[in-house]
Amino acid sequence: MKVEDLLKGLPDESGVYFMKDKSGNILYIGKAKNLKKRVKSYFNPSAKHTHRIALMVSQVGDIEYIVTDTEAEALALEANLIKQHQPHFNVLLKDDKKYPYVCITWSENYPRIFITRKRRLTDKLDRYYGPYVDSRRLREILDIIKRTFPLRQRSKPLYKDRPCLNYDLGKCPGVCQNLITPEQYREIISKVAFIFQGRTDELIKQLQTQMEIASEALEFEKAAQYRDQILSLQQLFSSQKVALPDDTISRDAIALAQDENYTCIQLFQIRAGRLIGRLGFFTDNGHNDEQGEILQRVLEQHYQNIDSSEIPTEIIVQYPLKEEEILASWLREKKGKKVIITTPQRQQKAELISMVARNAQIELERSQKFSQTNLEGMEDLAKILDLATLPRRIEGYDISHLQGSNAVASRVVFIDGLPAKQYYRHYKIKNPEIKIGHSDDFLSLQEVIKRRFSHTEDYPDLVMIDGGKGQLSSVCEVLTEMNLMEKIKVISLAKKREEIFLPNQSLPLNTNKEQSGVQLLRRLRDEAHRFAVTFHRQQRQKASRKSILDEIPGLGFERQKRLLAHFHSVDYIRQATVKQLAEVSGIGDNLAQIIYRYFH
Repeated sequence: MKVEDLLKGLPDESGVYFMKDKSGNILYIGKAKNLKKRVKSYFNPSAKHTHRIALMVSQVGDIEYIVTDTEAEALALEANLIKQHQPHFNVLLKDDKKYPYVCITWSENYPRIFITRKRRLTDKLDRYYGPYVDSRRLREILDIIKRTFPLRQRSKPLYKDRPCLNYDLGKCPGVCQNLITPEQYREIISKVAFIFQGRTDELIKQLQTQMEIASEALEFEKAAQYRDQILSLQQLFSSQKVALPDDTISRDAIALAQDENYTCIQLFQIRAGRLIGRLGFFTDNGHNDEQGEILQRVLEQHYQNIDSSEIPTEIIVQYPLKEEEILASWLREKKGKKVIITTPQRQQKAELISMVARNAQIELERSQKFSQTNLEGMEDLAKILDLATLPRRIEGYDISHLQGSNAVASRVVFIDGLPAKQYYRHYKIKNPEIKIGHSDDFLSLQEVIKRRFSHTEDYPDLVMIDGGKGQLSSVCEVLTEMNLMEKIKVISLAKKREEIFLPNQSLPLNTNKEQSGVQLLRRLRDEAHRFAVTFHRQQRQKASRKSILDEIPGLGFERQKRLLAHFHSVDYIRQATVKQLAEVSGIGDNLAQIIYRYFH
């Protein structure tokens, strides 16, 4: 069916539309207050499209749609479909790992609070706040929170039968020994969540009420704790004032800065006249996207991931949004109150937007500088090694063992000079000749390289081996056997003088260890070493932990796991009584007696 015929059948209702090419691939997903008007506007001969939209329209071969009851439903459905299909012509925000989040694990009985650069959506109960631009400020805030509120300080208990010193100091409520109920602890965490939700004033009022109640009940120690918490919170944002005429209104201000490749977006969260958060987003800018469309996509994604109480009363935007009415309608429905979206032209709000835009420009330039450093490193390395193209994907390999025991290897990958951790791999060395008292890095490297390249044609631009001439020669030997020497460029980097060796050359290249190409290899080598050593330590700990328990008759792998999960270490198992051992699921009285006799 022709596109003209498809347009005639579109309804005058709100919904989501799919632009597809002739092969059925989804090019673009959009929402509309009126499907017929919105989709027809793409094919109007007088329409002035951006390069991206014009290119997309030229490829359209089919149009599908889903009708919704409201515009708000259309927005929510569109967001889910974009996440699912990732269409090429939609503005897709990057999960930029240089911006951290704060995570609160509400899925756990005793929730944890921590900073992370990975936003995992595995459990819907867990909440992420951010991404925060100022990571140093974020850590300062978290430190103040930990000093102000009694929170769990350790992931695992230090002692089996008593709390650690943090409990005596009032820093921890004794989570490890269940000295506080999950309900009581979650009440403390909910107060902390108020800070990251921008609801500090609400929290201070709540604490003031509790302080007055405690004081009237003559509980002066408790009242003093509430007083100290209030003072800490008041000091937390005391220097973050923003000059605006009405301090009672909660506001978000959003602006962007662009170069030919990327767009950096900054979102300032202003509550009660104070700047309580500065969030950052990045997106590719390869298709000449409209600024208003980018800002709209950021706001839609951000507000979908937060609680309704966190939505501000006013949103100040740098450029008019493309579908402002739909966003305002959806926010009003979610918040239960009217949300004003405004594009200021003069006075203090325009100055605020100008400040946000300046910060976006600074972040963009900082990112450019970092990218430029990596680019210079790749260009220098290409020059050193006489490569025809830039080494965009580099793989680094290292071996780790202790006199041959628990030998392992690591593979780390840098793409465009940055760690690509999704491609990192660990290898356990399987060669029976590698054992306690007999190590052989050459054989280990040969095994790993053979396993990596035996069943694939996915070759990197460069392979770097941690070592000198010997390690490189052993790898070249196995690559020659596999007929891959012509396809894979391989080098080694020796630690002592940071010397680069090439295959079949006895002398290292004439390089300076401080030049950018060598620095890039050093970062790769250090990362490969760190990754290998960490895995080796894990294997050693695992082996030492299991070796003792393996000797106990009737204690299989599953029961070992239950014991370790209950007592956390072999030392605690050794100290346990028969009665304590028998309390573990799967360990009856008879086996508890056997375990106790083994250790005593």
